Amino acid sequence: MGLTQIVAGYVPLLDSAVLLATEEFGFAEAEGLELKLVRETSWANIRDRVAIGHLDVAHMLGPMPLSANLGLTPLDVPVIAPMALGLGAAAVTVSNAVWAAMAEAGAPEDGSPGPVGAALRTVVQQRAAKGLPRLRFAVVHPESAHNYALRYWFAASGIDPDHDVDIVIVPPPFQADALEARRTDGYCVGEPFGSVAVQRGVGRIVTTKGQIWNNSPDKVLGTRLAWAERYPERLAALLRAATRAARWCEDPANHEALAAMLAREDRLGVDAGLLLRAITGRLQFVEGTERSLPQFFVPYSRAANFPWVSHALWFYSQMVRWGQVAHTPEHAARAAASYRPDLYRAALAGMGFAVPGASSKVEGELSTAMVVGALGGKLTLGPDAFFDGAKFDPDQLDSYIASQQR
Repeated sequence: MGLTQIVAGYVPLLDSAVLLATEEFGFAEAEGLELKLVRETSWANIRDRVAIGHLDVAHMLGPMPLSANLGLTPLDVPVIAPMALGLGAAAVTVSNAVWAAMAEAGAPEDGSPGPVGAALRTVVQQRAAKGLPRLRFAVVHPESAHNYALRYWFAASGIDPDHDVDIVIVPPPFQADALEARRTDGYCVGEPFGSVAVQRGVGRIVTTKGQIWNNSPDKVLGTRLAWAERYPERLAALLRAATRAARWCEDPANHEALAAMLAREDRLGVDAGLLLRAITGRLQFVEGTERSLPQFFVPYSRAANFPWVSHALWFYSQMVRWGQVAHTPEHAARAAASYRPDLYRAALAGMGFAVPGASSKVEGELSTAMVVGALGGKLTLGPDAFFDGAKFDPDQLDSYIASQQR
């Protein structure tokens, strides 16, 4: 019998690695699938091409299924996330001029979000006192983990993201170009595009999304609900193949092969050495100085592929916080239903993978890693701490939303 084709879209970022490795290294074929990969420049293209059926599945921003289901997208098509594609993998980069001002204001070089944010607040206040234009930061999409992490960090650091700075949208591959052209002063984006600015000498990484929120969610495998319901066996086969690929990606023995594949012009088209920095967690905040962040990109372990409903609801809480959607019981239910741990659990049943039995957890509760019981074995979860010590209990959604300051 021939292979069953699935058309999959992706944006050229490090965290597309799991999907690309699923095709490249035979994991899809082993499940009877032919994965046809389609590269896109922007998340808007991914969103629209999934909605109209050009793409069956896609590497997708974690909040994007929620935005589709909450009526925030141009095309009203229900979208679900039956799998996550890893944790972390994004960084905050600023121009050399902004970093110089932050360093003068006491910013440490280790990326600690608290003192780095305090230094940035000082710079923002100094600029306002002098009548200078507000700093302009770029994110990749309004409904993205990057936008919410950046805003969360700003707000917790005493910077109003809607009044003290400007936040604009720039597609991931153009972020370093925009910074170099001085159209932006900084940005939050998935690797390798923070490291691209560092390598060019036009910017400096000041902190990472994983330092703002340890092992935080980012991208998912997204698909139309109708496609998932029409082809449940295809989807289950893809989830199995992608999980095996994720495990392969995390194995240090495969890192160089992974970087070489991703570096190709038909994949990401970025230097393999830059990709290895992020893959191995040896990031360079400034060129020539290596910093060890072992949990910078986690493609498999720590339940990195499990679509936690608590992740979806935290994203929803930020959509409410920043005025993108009103908080109602119906909206909260739609947000929760956007992530489908039941489909992931069913696809991997009996395959020898340890999968969480619960669908939600209290986010920010684990300051260190913890071994927990799971279906099919044991899992190590966390740390999942927010830098400001806050916790998000999805069972206390109303009070969490009420407590958030705009």
